[in-house]
Amino acid sequence: MFATKVLRASAAAERVPMIKFIGKRTIPASVDHSAHAHPASPSHELPADWTTSPKPSSSFSSYRQQAQQHGPLGRAKNSGDGSLGSLSGHSLGPVAPAKGQYFDRNELPARFRRSPIDLAEIDAIETGGATLVC
Repeated sequence: MFATKVLRASAAAERVPMIKFIGKRTIPASVDHSAHAHPASPSHELPADWTTSPKPSSSFSSYRQQAQQHGPLGRAKNSGDGSLGSLSGHSLGPVAPAKGQYFDRNELPARFRRSPIDLAEIDAIETGGATLVC
């Protein structure tokens, strides 16, 4: 018990980091935050629409009016223009898969369904195959 404490104390006292820094740590005087093309890009240019992309917002409220993650963050307006959330689910009609598409695996033809597991296979899985050797 005491040997472990002694070993830990001696290891901590003799520990020397393997990485060596050259010179004093300093913060650069100026940092260039302008956009640059990635060094490995094939064209070595920024995308053409880079200059027309939206500019940073001046405030969080103006940003929130334009931001979208999985849809508009603001409340959906019932404008009837077919935008997200403008129509109720009932008015859209029944949901049915297109021909050749299925919602559930059990609706597929029998050749594509999962085959049932028999008791011998269950026993082999639970025992790790040990019953198959005997």
